[in-house]
Formats: sequence, C-alpha cells, structure tokens
Amino acid sequence: MPHFGPARPQYSRQETALRAGVGVGVVDRYVELGLLKPAEDDRFSAGDVRRIGVLETMVKSGMPLEGMAEVIARGDASMAFLDSPLYERFAGMSSVTFRQLAEQTGLPLDLVMTIREAAGGAAPQPDDLVREDELGIVPFLEVAASEDINPAATERLLRVMGDSMRRVSESQARWWQSEVSERFVARGGRLGNMGEDTLEFGERLNPAYEQALLAITHAHEMRTWTANILEGVEALMSQAGLYRRTERPPAMCFLDITGYTRLTSEQGDAAAAELATTFSRMVQRTSVQYAGRAVKWLGDGVMFFFTDPGPGVVAALEMVEGAADAGLPPAHVGLHAGPVLFQEGDYYGQTVNLAARIADYARPGEVLVSQAVVDLAGGVPAAFTEIGPVELKGVSEATRLHVARRAQAE
Repeated sequence: MPHFGPARPQYSRQETALRAGVGVGVVDRYVELGLLKPAEDDRFSAGDVRRIGVLETMVKSGMPLEGMAEVIARGDASMAFLDSPLYERFAGMSSVTFRQLAEQTGLPLDLVMTIREAAGGAAPQPDDLVREDELGIVPFLEVAASEDINPAATERLLRVMGDSMRRVSESQARWWQSEVSERFVARGGRLGNMGEDTLEFGERLNPAYEQALLAITHAHEMRTWTANILEGVEALMSQAGLYRRTERPPAMCFLDITGYTRLTSEQGDAAAAELATTFSRMVQRTSVQYAGRAVKWLGDGVMFFFTDPGPGVVAALEMVEGAADAGLPPAHVGLHAGPVLFQEGDYYGQTVNLAARIADYARPGEVLVSQAVVDLAGGVPAAFTEIGPVELKGVSEATRLHVARRAQAE
C-alpha cells in the first residue's frame, strides 16, 4: 500500500487546467470519468495536475480513456502514486510565455525557446507557456548574458546538456524497466499496482541516484576544468620560450562509432553486453600491440595514447577494420601528434583537443591524421592522401589533414 497521504488540494478548476496546459473542458471530462476526484470545495492538487499530464499522453497515444477509467474503477490500477513528492519533477505550466520571458529578462527569444528543446521537448512557439521546471534554467542564461557571452555559444551548450541528459535519462529508464518493473511482475506483482508497490524503493533510490549523478558531473568537471587550466599554462610557457617540445612527441587518437550506444540499447542487454565486450577486447588488444593504451571510454568511442605516431596509425587502421568485422557500425578515427599534459591517468592539452576535432570531421570508415602525424610516421605500412587545409570546429586556423590507408604491397 502507498505510504503517502493525498496531495493537498490548492488549485481551482481554471488554475488546474492552466497548469496542466489543457482547457477547462478537459478537466471536466476527466472528472466525469472518475479519473480525477476534486475536493469538496472543487479544488485540485498538484498530483491531479500530474495525472492530467499522464492522461493527456495516453490520449495522444491512442489509448481509450474509458478503458483507463474502467480498470481504475475496478481497482485493477491506480494513479495515486503521482501524489508522491517523488513525482514533483512532473512539472506543470507556469503563467508566462516564452515571448514574455524573453521580454522580462532581456534574453534573445531564440535562446529562451532553446530551453524547451534542451529539456527534451519539441521546438515551441513564442506564445507557448513555459513549464515551471524550465524556469530553473533561466538564471544560468541570465548570468551568462551578464558577461556578454555569445548567445549562440550558450545555445550550443544547452543543446549538448540536453542531449547528454536525454541519454542518461533513457538509460536510467531502461535500467528501471529491466531491473525493477520486469522483476516485480516476474515475482507475481500486480501490474496495475506497480506504481504504488515500487514507490518506497523509488523514494529511497532517488536521492542516492541524484547524488551519484552530481558526483559524476563534478568529477568530469574537475578533469575538464583542469584541462582548461593546463592549456592556459602550456600556452603561456610556450609564448615565454620556457616550454620545450619533445623531438618525437606522442600521438592522441580518438575512435568513434556513430550510433554505438543506440545499437547496443536496441539489441537488448545480453547482446549489448556481448557486443561491448567484443569491442572492448578488440581495441584494447590492438592498441597494446602498437605501444598504445585506451585511456578512457567516451560514449560512442575511445580515446587512446600512443607513444609513437607511426604505429598509432597502423593500430587505427586495424581497429576500423576490426569494428567492421565485429558487425559494428563503421568507425572513424582522428590522430594528432604533439606534446600532451598528463594528470591522474588522463591526458590534456591542445594536442588532445585537436585529435578529437579531427575525429569529429572524419567520415565513417575513415582514418584522418594531421600533418604532424604524417611527418613522424615514416616507415610504417600506411599511405597518406592529403585532403587539403580543413576548417575544424573550434580550431582557429585551417588544419592540414590526410586520409590514412594501408599501403599497397609492391
């Protein structure tokens, strides 16, 4: 049984409709069907607003309201769990539109409307209402704007944040489905009572999960912020003539497999685990064979360090071939050679950043390398075809790039 009490009624019928983003007639319809039960004074709770949101999603998915009302009336299902504070993240609508918010804050309307997309929704219209949870993003935009930061750069950051959190949330939902929901049913739990019967665990889990999420974020920030600091020191020392580059610098390599995360999720947990294991063993074995090592995994790819750029090129070619042989989507690789900064098992600096940008530019099945790699790769069984100076995202000067291929036997 649920261990929470009913949410306190606080909204009039009109306020409830506004917060749920529907007309008053929709609220009336749900009351008639018994899907909503207002208090004696005809007021509704925050839980009722959430219920309307879920019911509206059902309607848009083609599910019959009458059927939902019937299973609830029979006691076969319940939506009472939406009264729990755990579901406060199911935010309602505010009373302000995107256009009004832009006027109130002085922020560009296009930037303000990006909030909806970063939060996982479709692009809004200027006169659509802003959700209450979306208002929590506004202070960040205001602080950034106070220092005249380019709105386009802030918009790009918002989109990356949104895409990354979408992937985290989808993975979390799949984990809950397989490890909690399916096990609950397998143990004889009633499907209609799952929301209530798993709520106690969810309420215990959520604070710990959010703490872990924040801890992981802070750990990544420590490394990326450290990289910014070290890059600044590197540039300063180089300008002062106090930083001597090595005669034969190492190479950084980024291998990406477009759609790898999506592919593993589509194939199911067992197949995904087997595929991930096969891929991991392949890249680990190949990199070590050529005096390199996998430094860290990055979503759909891996970052490598090679002590010698030449063998690194050969390793990259073998890994691209190995990905294809393993039935993975085509891999693409970028390599750059130069000085790197090392801290706590990770590598930082301009060389690392440029290698990542080269990998982003590479096409599926392609190994792209910088001129520095070509200059240092003499004697290895590889051929290079220059594709000319290329403008890379985030790089101020054009970069000479070459496509690496296996050398043809004479």
